[in-house]
Amino acid sequence: MTWWLHLIEVIAILIVLLTTPVALIWVERRVLALFQDRRGPNRTGPLGLLQPVADAVKLFAKEDWVPPFADRYLFIFSPAILVVTVLLAFGVVPFAPRIQVSDLNVGLLFFLAMLGLGVYSVVLAGWSSNSKYPLVGGMRAAAQMISYEVPLGLSLVGVIMLSGSFRLGDIIEAQRHVWFCVLQPLGMLVFFVAAVAESRRIPFDLPEADSELVHGYHTEYSGMKFGLFYLGEYLDVTLVACMTTVLFLGGGSGPALPPILWFVLKVGVFIMVFIWARSILPRFRFDQLMEMGWKLLLPLALLNALGTGLIALLVA
Repeated sequence: MTWWLHLIEVIAILIVLLTTPVALIWVERRVLALFQDRRGPNRTGPLGLLQPVADAVKLFAKEDWVPPFADRYLFIFSPAILVVTVLLAFGVVPFAPRIQVSDLNVGLLFFLAMLGLGVYSVVLAGWSSNSKYPLVGGMRAAAQMISYEVPLGLSLVGVIMLSGSFRLGDIIEAQRHVWFCVLQPLGMLVFFVAAVAESRRIPFDLPEADSELVHGYHTEYSGMKFGLFYLGEYLDVTLVACMTTVLFLGGGSGPALPPILWFVLKVGVFIMVFIWARSILPRFRFDQLMEMGWKLLLPLALLNALGTGLIALLVA
């Protein structure tokens, strides 16, 4: 592929990724309304389809304010760090054969590295605001995200053993006959729960708990800087759904339909699980959150890695 065709492909993927959160906002609101027996968006455009557009216009029109007591440069750049790291992580996701920004040999490691860098955005946002509620939210985020990175990474050891590669294309190819969700159900469960915690979604939204911390690490943010945090959150949700599909559901593999349609359908199922969890689960206490990470998910991830290694030795 020539460089200009690859550039067009990258721009097209970027446009799709940046417009996906707009669609997800509408879908989530409508589904939550269904769960809660109410209407949801229904005034702005047909079926409320223009409500996310109205929200975006409102965010652009709001005053771009920086608190006088804040660390100005860190305060401004913190939201962008989250969006940039998530978009970079999408660079190694194989959406379908030949639809991928970069086919790295260490694609899985690159994904984990970008996911780990995302914590800097939330922590720096809380610290640079120089306010007590954002600071507590940033401290919670640091503890939560670093703690859950450990079981998240260990949950993928079994996938690496079975595929023998860190390249995401090889991992999909290794699932040609049977998906890893069948061979690694425990690993998939640990990965998905830890990834939900990494994305700070309910019931793991302790860093932004509005009933306790006003809005946590982004309390002092307004305008489009505030909007970037929400853009990063929905991109994070999409990334987790994409990577779960790639690592455990064979990517775009499936009968009859084109691979890209299978990929979208599988990703959509996981996004619906995110929304379903938000609608029925209460927020954990912070001690419960940390206990789940260290006392439940970490031992399960180690058990899964040990069991996979023993079975691989016996089969070999």
